[in-house]
Amino acid sequence: EVQLVESGGGLVQSGGSLRLSCAASGFTFSYYAMKWVRQAPGKELEWVSDISSGGGRTTYADSVKGRFTISRDNAKNTLYLQMNSLKPEDTAVYYCAKNADKGQGTQVTVSS
Repeated sequence: EVQLVESGGGLVQSGGSLRLSCAASGFTFSYYAMKWVRQAPGKELEWVSDISSGGGRTTYADSVKGRFTISRDNAKNTLYLQMNSLKPEDTAVYYCAKNADKGQGTQVTVSS
């Protein structure tokens, strides 16, 4: 059974930083590309970033490019999202995802 457990969210002031983690289990983590998606209140799910299985290729939504960095540690079965220069519009529940599977999410709230 695929399990994805996100952590690291919280309340931060505009301009601050957070690092999200996602602990993966139930599948061979190193075989799969992974992604982060987010959902703001009242809005659709939005793709944020993805990373190839080996970590050598990353892509980002224009809204976070230059501020967020996705990475992974295949030895630890963990996906990360470093978020810098946070803005109030980054407020959302953040999920890590493997194809259609995603975790329970972690809340990120950025105050202005």
